[in-house]
Amino acid sequence: MARSRWNAFLAAAIILATAPAAMAQQLVPHVGYAYPAGGKQGATFEVVIGGQYLEGVNAVHFSGGAGVQAKLVELIKPMSQKEYNDLRIKLDDLMARRAVVRNDFKALQNFKSFKNAKNVKDAPASDDKEIEELKKKYAKASWTAEDEKQVAEVRRSIATAVRRPANPAISELAIVQVTVAPDAAPGRRELRIAAPAGVSNPLAFCVGQLPEFSKKAVKTITEQRPALANPAFESKSRPPAPEMTVTLPAVVNGQILPGAVDRFRFRATKGQRLVVAASARELIPYLADAVPGWFQAVLAVYDAKGKELAYADRNIFRPDPALYFEVPDDGEYVVEIKDAIYRGREDFVYRIEVGEMPLITSLFPLGGQAGAQTAVELKGWNLPVAQVTMNARAKTPGIYPVTVSQGSLVSNPMPFAVDTLPECMEKEPNNTRQAAQAVALPVIVNGRIDQPDDCDVFRFDGRAGDEVVAEVCARRLDSPLDSVLTLTDAAGKQLAFNDDYEDKGSGLNTHHADSYLRFTLPANGTYYVHLADGQHKGGPLYAYRVRISWPRPDFDLRVVPASITIRGGSTVPITVYALRKDGFSGDIDVALKDAPSGFTLGGARVPSGQDQVRMTLTVPPTPSSGPISLSWEGRATVQGRQVVRAAVPAEDMMQAFAYRHLVPAQDMEAAVTGRNMSRSAIRVLGETPVKIPAGGTARVQIGAPTNLPLGKLYFELSDPPEGISVKNTAPGGMTTEMVLHCDASKAKAGLKGNLIVNVFFTPQAPAGKATTQATQRRNPAGSLPAIPFEVVAPPPATETRGGI
Repeated sequence: MARSRWNAFLAAAIILATAPAAMAQQLVPHVGYAYPAGGKQGATFEVVIGGQYLEGVNAVHFSGGAGVQAKLVELIKPMSQKEYNDLRIKLDDLMARRAVVRNDFKALQNFKSFKNAKNVKDAPASDDKEIEELKKKYAKASWTAEDEKQVAEVRRSIATAVRRPANPAISELAIVQVTVAPDAAPGRRELRIAAPAGVSNPLAFCVGQLPEFSKKAVKTITEQRPALANPAFESKSRPPAPEMTVTLPAVVNGQILPGAVDRFRFRATKGQRLVVAASARELIPYLADAVPGWFQAVLAVYDAKGKELAYADRNIFRPDPALYFEVPDDGEYVVEIKDAIYRGREDFVYRIEVGEMPLITSLFPLGGQAGAQTAVELKGWNLPVAQVTMNARAKTPGIYPVTVSQGSLVSNPMPFAVDTLPECMEKEPNNTRQAAQAVALPVIVNGRIDQPDDCDVFRFDGRAGDEVVAEVCARRLDSPLDSVLTLTDAAGKQLAFNDDYEDKGSGLNTHHADSYLRFTLPANGTYYVHLADGQHKGGPLYAYRVRISWPRPDFDLRVVPASITIRGGSTVPITVYALRKDGFSGDIDVALKDAPSGFTLGGARVPSGQDQVRMTLTVPPTPSSGPISLSWEGRATVQGRQVVRAAVPAEDMMQAFAYRHLVPAQDMEAAVTGRNMSRSAIRVLGETPVKIPAGGTARVQIGAPTNLPLGKLYFELSDPPEGISVKNTAPGGMTTEMVLHCDASKAKAGLKGNLIVNVFFTPQAPAGKATTQATQRRNPAGSLPAIPFEVVAPPPATETRGGI
């Protein structure tokens, strides 16, 4: 009997202690916004974090080292149905007690009628027996002013209860107090919240140096309401919010609610050269359920009489607007911010910098050669210098920030590319084939499309069979150029053309405006690369770097998600994206770098020819005291040499209901929560990869823990390749056999990858006891480590053990 109870306890324990990653992720904290999204060095202030599944929030973590701390003040949540029902019962009880104390038989009858009407349609209006029971129950009761106050509070809670929040993903609010140390490094960081259920996704959080002013934060949860017949018209007719007065220089924080127009007032003196720069999309890059998929801020400046002096709805091509204006007279001025189409919500968060601060709008050239110094021309507002020297003598290839300082004010950073190839400058005139600029391959040319309809042409000599690559880097380096590339032969015949080329590594660009082409030359001779703007625009800002070279096979990696929550001793799937360059198609081995003991990867290879693969991370059984930073790297043999590349953590974010983007994160954080009840994990036995014949099956032996009362095991493939499925399972003593099937019409020989398998079980019925509904229920038991597989040509027989 004791043994049966122990088995039942263990069965219940494993149900609570294990779950497949997909189910566990539903309860992991998710944050949608933080307001304000930053603060000044040396300040202490309140931040409202809006999200979902925030129950039990116990810590807030910031990237970027020490200097920023936070503690939870309050958690605000929508009222659950149970909480609502409990309040109604409490009110009923209070009202019944008051009626008995006051000997109010009419009130009792009304109360009874109310109760009946709630529960039974057309119930009798009175029931003397129940009234008598209520009188006896409260015979010695009293009624005080405190009781009356409690009735009012309960009624108010019921009346203001939010049970259907308008935006569930941001319907829970964690109010935290943030303290920024005086010596905290300024700049952008990432904020994550931690709870017993895990660690959240990252959000941008800025440490600034200017005085900060903030609108009062929204701490109420919006109830779902019917859509307006014409929301744009209704919104525009609303009066603007009260103005806030600030002193310059300053950072102004706010939230735009539906139809709102925020204004703030400041004094300025004649001749001041003011920059007004908003951050909105920079703080929250994508909104899944908004079109466009971000807060599209619009800025305007007015004088005291309401005359518009400056306006901006973007900064060149960037969605966040910035403007510059010289103050015409001493006096008061007003900055206005709103959404371009009068949308709004609590996560329409902004930060606006206002003052005589430096702001860089463009660089030229956009990059330089590693091991050398490059003179860089600056364009912008309030810049202390027109040129800086970028020293790349000790730098490896990559993107580096360029900033300048005006006193204590630091400008925005602009990207500067460093590469190892020889470089040269574009030389005009080079607008035609006849005037084409001669270049020797390989080379990177730095140039500009100087005016509308300008076209820069470059000439090189090639041989039959040579493969040539031409790639533009402009939009990825914050240039407004929308490039087009054309390759022609000596006679002017077009051989290749490209307008836009998607780079998944550029996760913040929704218009992949840079061009790329790769072409095999048909004969010895002279060839021409033509570069122009696809929108027929041009000017001093339209800079570019164009690489003309032989292919340079290489790769980058993105690892999704940037925050991982996993129960101790369990396995969770992650996705690795391979950003292959110049035709590289080889295998890429992925590894954890300097990982804590017990962290292991399963299926840690991106197979040749594939751009992404799901693999698994298994962690030790001991819970972590806080999030653990993980670093990843990829290794591959490229043209006979070993290449190692760091893997960048990223969030897979949706925009406008449909489009997905890999948005880079500063860090990858893993939270190991709880503890797996099993002493040994469910595991795969035998060699991998599993070889599945096209049109046939392969058998995989699965070993289960012997200390748990597991009944039958069931296996489900998570997002499998088309054509691969679980045919059946069969118990086999101490192991269970999983049979994989390959549909030859959908999966061909040569297909490789990983299978992610979720495991379910039915609890073992106690000895001598009949099977019950509880013992027939399938319960989650976690995920297996990734199982590498390969589809092979079918043997004469249709079934094989596939090496397992």
